[in-house]
Amino acid sequence: MFMFRKKTELPTPSEALRGRDTAMPVTNRHAVLGRPIQPPFPEAMQQVLFGMGCFWGAEKAFWGLPGVYSTAVGYAAGLTPNPTYQEVCSGYTGHNEVVLVVYDPGQIRFEQLLTTFWEGHNPTQGMRQGHDVGTQYRSGIYLFDEAQLDRARKSLVQYQEALEQAGRQALITTEILSAPVFYYAEDYHQQYLEKNPGGYCGHGGCGVRYPALAASALG
Repeated sequence: MFMFRKKTELPTPSEALRGRDTAMPVTNRHAVLGRPIQPPFPEAMQQVLFGMGCFWGAEKAFWGLPGVYSTAVGYAAGLTPNPTYQEVCSGYTGHNEVVLVVYDPGQIRFEQLLTTFWEGHNPTQGMRQGHDVGTQYRSGIYLFDEAQLDRARKSLVQYQEALEQAGRQALITTEILSAPVFYYAEDYHQQYLEKNPGGYCGHGGCGVRYPALAASALG
């Protein structure tokens, strides 16, 4: 039945794949930063999940930022527990490909992460990013506390205004939600572009800057 499904529609709970109880085994060491990619993390660290298309390129966009402690890729905001990559790609889990960003708020401001997010992809494309089509490629920010939620929502308004000022009429489709369960992706996906420097990376922003002055006003 998979071949007949519209890849741009999220599955209903009755359609979703059953999944499994066993978590995906991963190597708990970042291939670039040398730090753990699984908790527990140092107490001062904060976390956020970003969905911005293929998670290979999304992860690379964040791991080099000063103040980012660690990153990992996985699946979130869907229905199927502990999905595999093949299941996510089928369109029957509802999950988004996301990158977990663990950061030190004393070294990097949340707005710097938002800048990388907004400028690193096109947030107006719905269930796709560039040539990658499917529910797993939707734009999303998933937050771990109310302060992050408030700031992320304000940033969407600011970026929508920036797009309109640049003559772009398309509306942002980014979903902004409290962080759902994060399921780690298969080991070979973690820091993929470090392990495969010539690997596919379909990321490209829409050429509009995230307004830094407006971001600074968010606190």
